Amino acid sequence: MTELTELTAVELLDGYRRGQFGPVEATRAALRRAEEIQPELNAFVRITAEEALEQARAAEERWRRGEPGGLLDGVPVTVKDILLLAGHPTLKGSLTVDPEGRWDEDAPSVARLREHGAVFLGKTTTPEFGWKGVTDSPLSGITRNPHDPARTPGGSSGGAAAAVVRGAGPLALGTDGGGSVRIPAAFCGIFALKPTYGRVPLYPASAFGTLAHVGPMTLDAADAALLLDVIARPDSRDWSALGPAPGSFTEQLAGGVRGLRVAYSPSLGGQVAVQPAVATAVRRAVERLAQLGAYVEETDPDFSEPVKAFHTLWFAGAARVVQHLTRYQRELLDPGLREICAEGARYSALDYLAAVDVRMDLGRRMGRFHDTYDLLVTPTLPITAFEAGVEAPKGSGHRRWTGWTPFTYPFNMTQQPAATVPVGTDADGLPIGLQLVAARHQDALVLRAAHTLYEAGVAAPVRPGGS
Repeated sequence: MTELTELTAVELLDGYRRGQFGPVEATRAALRRAEEIQPELNAFVRITAEEALEQARAAEERWRRGEPGGLLDGVPVTVKDILLLAGHPTLKGSLTVDPEGRWDEDAPSVARLREHGAVFLGKTTTPEFGWKGVTDSPLSGITRNPHDPARTPGGSSGGAAAAVVRGAGPLALGTDGGGSVRIPAAFCGIFALKPTYGRVPLYPASAFGTLAHVGPMTLDAADAALLLDVIARPDSRDWSALGPAPGSFTEQLAGGVRGLRVAYSPSLGGQVAVQPAVATAVRRAVERLAQLGAYVEETDPDFSEPVKAFHTLWFAGAARVVQHLTRYQRELLDPGLREICAEGARYSALDYLAAVDVRMDLGRRMGRFHDTYDLLVTPTLPITAFEAGVEAPKGSGHRRWTGWTPFTYPFNMTQQPAATVPVGTDADGLPIGLQLVAARHQDALVLRAAHTLYEAGVAAPVRPGGS
């Protein structure tokens, strides 16, 4: 039998239903894997083994009675240490957060998981306050890529991606303000979705404002749809959240891509230098979409790189995060974070509003683009994973993480749903991701197209060592 740690959430639930195994066995296996990978990969801030087993035993009893308590009853999950998990500190990768504070509340997405019987394995690592596209912090050190521990898993949800691909829970909650579920999913070889802004409620509100999304990180699109069915429910604490989703995302996975109008942009109109292995893998997957019945046209969205405006919004948000800190506490911050906070604090209200204007125009342009095209396909990233412990690849000429993530952060500015799908590896066995983007509120379409790629054998989790 396939190891329990290699099963998806859908497969685990099917096994529970058939009585082949139970939540306790699955949770013990996931916890063993978490303990095994932690010394090398540093994916967890804390592993909550005792609590997880207690939750698993309760779930197993419900399954024994034939009365599962929700859509995810007994399924092991992890939570990025940006999101509140009642009973445990949420330190956000920072030495400046007091672990002795009151930790008696769940974030909305965590609360929905708890209501549906999920088993919480622990909290996963993040860079300080989730500020960059790799995962290292003054609090927890460097998190590493399961395919090559000398390399980064990406970020800021790097611990979550490493945990999922190594079998420490098939489901993970991540956050994405500029690519932070898609970047590590692409570098580690799993699936991730940044939903339409507001589809998953967020509380407390992010200092990065409406750039910040909560999203599922999973082995495949079917698991992500199931997880989204649970967490995409309104919560009164988030005044900007959307209303109830229009139907089940799981039930909308079928249907394929026949007849869809797909725009394929290999380099955003030549603005991005893409590694040859990445370009080849993505193009091969796009050709398969055409074979499956999609109308594919190679074309580019109508925008130039909006990095300056994004930096204004992002750096100002970072400055707001640390505004209350003392001089001593600021000395404890990640040096790169301290730099962007100083820059963000110098922006005026007019600078910020000018960046909002750029954002609004970008959103308008993409709205018009999707009048013509159902989906936009790009590489998720132009490169594969680079060395751990640095913000940008050495010798790349990039100072900030946004220099090597040109395909991800623009769609946080536009609030569109965007997913990354693993579509192969480079010569070093490092995963390559393809990004699917749709118009706002078309999350089900993104999941359907991704699911089609999995069913067609184009997409698959990239297991370390080929396992």
